[in-house]
Amino acid sequence: MEQTTLKIDGMTCGHCKSAVTTALKELEGVSGVEVNLEEGTATVSYDDSSVSVSAMNEAVEEQGYDIK
Repeated sequence: MEQTTLKIDGMTCGHCKSAVTTALKELEGVSGVEVNLEEGTATVSYDDSSVSVSAMNEAVEEQGYDIK
């Protein structure tokens, strides 16, 4: 199991946190997501044989947020 922290720009509220969490958890291979609004980050636990960091970035960007 791997872990990475994505730096996300544009999250300001609980809805933002929920949208990012849901988008990441829907990816096959993602086992855990912790979003921190104050820091603008999402820490993701995942299986690197099933999902890539670029796929995670794409999922976040599709929700309307920017990856730093």
